Amino acid sequence: MKEGEDAKGSEKRAVFLPAELYDRVEERVRATEFSSVEEYVTFVLEEVLREEVSEEEEQAFSAEEEEEVKKRLRALGYLE
Repeated sequence: MKEGEDAKGSEKRAVFLPAELYDRVEERVRATEFSSVEEYVTFVLEEVLREEVSEEEEQAFSAEEEEEVKKRLRALGYLE
């Protein structure tokens, strides 16, 4: 395992947190099954990013839906 990699061989980069925030996360970690602040923060960030992608996918129109919206806007005179 190289320096800057985890056990899975994934490259790692440093992120710095304010000490107060780190302490709050550390307290929360003690009440969970996570083994470290790093593991907990990684999990939380992955969840947030996964939710963000899901929300973007939910908001996207299919090609058919987009065409239907355009038809309606044309009929109302908003599009030419």
